[in-house]
Amino acid sequence: MIIGVGHDLLEIDRMKKVIKREGFLLKYFTENECALFDSRNNNVATIAANFSGKEAVSKLLGTGIRGFSLKDIEILRDELGKPVVYLHNDAKILAEKQKLESIHMAISHTDHLVSVVAIGESSRYMEDSI
Repeated sequence: MIIGVGHDLLEIDRMKKVIKREGFLLKYFTENECALFDSRNNNVATIAANFSGKEAVSKLLGTGIRGFSLKDIEILRDELGKPVVYLHNDAKILAEKQKLESIHMAISHTDHLVSVVAIGESSRYMEDSI
């Protein structure tokens, strides 16, 4: 059962500007995400996709970025390049309260925009939300 959907759209040029700020990557991304970026030569579209993905997941959770850090949402890739979402700390606790069991993510981009959709799924009925 789908229990939430989040979407985000981000201009890649905007990300080009903010990643120049000292400490930006370390403030918002995990060590594993930074290693992913390094493996892709710090491709701005990949960094923008991950940031946008974090925004989409925060919308899926229904809170926006409240009660947890963006670093609590980690977006990596599997061996085929598919986005894989891991929740940590307060984001994980919130997801557990909502009975969220898995997050599916799709990332698309052009030369100028990144679009991310996140869909939350649970096999259990959420009686508390009615």
